[in-house]
Amino acid sequence: MPPSTPSESSAPSPTYSDISLRVNGETHTLPVDHRTTLLDALRERLDLTGTKKGCDHGQCGACTVLVDGRRSLACLQFAVATQGREVTTIEGVADGDRLHPVQQAFLDLDGYQCGYCTPGQICSALGMIEEHAAGWPSAVTADIGPEAAPAPLDADEIRERMSGNLCRCGAYASIVEAVARAAGGSCAGVCGTEVTA
Repeated sequence: MPPSTPSESSAPSPTYSDISLRVNGETHTLPVDHRTTLLDALRERLDLTGTKKGCDHGQCGACTVLVDGRRSLACLQFAVATQGREVTTIEGVADGDRLHPVQQAFLDLDGYQCGYCTPGQICSALGMIEEHAAGWPSAVTADIGPEAAPAPLDADEIRERMSGNLCRCGAYASIVEAVARAAGGSCAGVCGTEVTA
């Protein structure tokens, strides 16, 4: 007896699509498997290797990029889900040869050691500074009532807001200083002074 043929309604759907990704101001069209993460599309298909693959489980922050200006873990985001959205990777942060102030602060204050986590740290800092400027509270924000003034961007706020980004070299003190400086303040030593953006 011949094997039964599946009906058209139960036939598997295609697993590939041609998608259009807008990355760092440029549009790219490429065929991808629906299961391809944004991280793999960036690194393997678009040769944007600044975004790093760390844990591949969304726990280290090395793959942080900006999607429509908000922080996103590229290893947990499907590439097909970013169609019609603006993706910014570390390669798109600088203005030509001029470094972004966050990049310059990381460079000036040694906010990196081996540098592997630095692209994700910088993208996360960009998103975090915007979140703070918009008045979003963090887990350590003392007063989140409707009449509360914006929380000062002090060391505790920066550490909490950047806590999703790990640095295996332990450059945290310098990272906090760099983020504080880029946000418009200064931090001496271990960033014990309040910094307002």
